[in-house]
Amino acid sequence: MPPSLLAFAIPGGWEWILILAVVLVLFGNRIPGVARSLGSGINEFKAGLREGEAGEDDKDTSASDNDKDGSDPGK
Repeated sequence: MPPSLLAFAIPGGWEWILILAVVLVLFGNRIPGVARSLGSGINEFKAGLREGEAGEDDKDTSASDNDKDGSDPGK
């Protein structure tokens, strides 16, 4: 692509401000709901990670308990 066409393809500072203003006018009333949904989704994801880590820790401790009692799970 020639450099002269590339200059028209990249918005500058004032263009970004204008784009942001248009987005705020069109979607301003929906932004809080979207942010709330995004925040709750992140919290649910983190809770799932914590539950997964706790589940792995439980599996690790039960596996080490089986090793300690001398039983051979392969036989």
